[in-house]
Amino acid sequence: MDTLPQVDLPTPEPDDAALSRRGFLRAAALTGGGIAAVAGLAACAPAATGAGWTFGPTLSAAPSATAGAVASAAPTPTASHDMSASPSPAASAPPSGNVPTGWSTHDVEARDKVRRYIGDLAPALGGIYPAPVALKLGAILGVEDDYPELKLKPAFVQVPQLVLSDALTPLTPELIGDVKVFKLTIDEITVKVDELVPPVPGLGYNKQWPGPTIRVTQGDKVRVLFTNNLKETTGVHFHGVEFADFFQDGVPFVTQLPIIPGETYAYDFVARNAGSLMYHSHHNATDQVGRGLLGAFIVDPKPDPVKVDREYVWISNDQLGGFTINGHGFPAVVPVLAAAGETVRVRFMNEGIMMHPWHLHGIPMRVIARDGWPLGSAEFTCDTLGVNPGERYDVLIEAKTLGIWAFHCHILPHAELATGMFGMVNTLIVVPEAAHVNAIVAALLA
Repeated sequence: MDTLPQVDLPTPEPDDAALSRRGFLRAAALTGGGIAAVAGLAACAPAATGAGWTFGPTLSAAPSATAGAVASAAPTPTASHDMSASPSPAASAPPSGNVPTGWSTHDVEARDKVRRYIGDLAPALGGIYPAPVALKLGAILGVEDDYPELKLKPAFVQVPQLVLSDALTPLTPELIGDVKVFKLTIDEITVKVDELVPPVPGLGYNKQWPGPTIRVTQGDKVRVLFTNNLKETTGVHFHGVEFADFFQDGVPFVTQLPIIPGETYAYDFVARNAGSLMYHSHHNATDQVGRGLLGAFIVDPKPDPVKVDREYVWISNDQLGGFTINGHGFPAVVPVLAAAGETVRVRFMNEGIMMHPWHLHGIPMRVIARDGWPLGSAEFTCDTLGVNPGERYDVLIEAKTLGIWAFHCHILPHAELATGMFGMVNTLIVVPEAAHVNAIVAALLA
């Protein structure tokens, strides 16, 4: 993946006008794709650099997104599948009797979800898109209300995220001889599916849900050490791996004894087959995987014939916290960002118990691999792709049309109810230049 250029952000104005209606309109009036409004958000934060989904600044600037903040919260009963009941900030709702003509409370609630999703990114978009586009976006969001979310981070920045942790603190192995050694813990955790919903008890690898992505290259010798910090036994299965030794397959009472509390267990194998694979519990799996013991295992081919500008891991689940993408429901789902002309690889992985047909608006997907295996002459193009439990699909998206494109499960009760969009909803945000992606990311994490 190509390295993105560094972006120098100008010094912000002394007030917070960039976050107001006046700031949005001024940013929207800029020409040439300026990013002046981003400066007001970023507060001189360094720009993101690096390959693919690189986020640059550390998360220390955004305490609400740290795992520690989640871990300190008191557990509450596991959330149901209906995450549409997520509250909205009281200040966001218009005063009683001020529902716009022709609207109902449904419309107000639906708009509030999107306001939370965009947050203080709205002024940045006003400075990035052409003025007519920016003004329309402002009108849709109702920036003239000067609503509170214009001054709040987007919902997806207020909770821990796999996409962020993979980019900022990737799981790196220790090289012992010619073996790549990874060390993980298996933990009881609490997780925030949504920034406004109380944390729910779950399980995680390295205190994360989903667990950190384990990434190696085809042909690597791999050893993964799991320390069981649970009060129960478990086991770990590397889903899709072609093992030379079946005793590494991770199925208690078939290929091994279960990993008891306090024990560290090692899995040793050669990454023989490349592709988008997974790792998860295979012991009391309905409960343990459902509560969060799952993660991505990616084996890059050597050499990799597929060249992309960015990559996005997309793990779906439908148990802990309801309908989730990478452990979160809309509006707390990290968008797929791309610059016009770039190619994005999305790795769909279904760790749940239901099939989910993923539908991208406006831009087709080119399906290049299934379960890690290249499709070759069987590649196909679609805008809706059904992914069954246990399946993985790799798709390429050419970001050829500017805009904010809805990207969601098309089983509608998984995505939208009377209170607006929730659960398995995301967007593909296509901006004019790669520098804009970097500036947006720097602004979000400032």
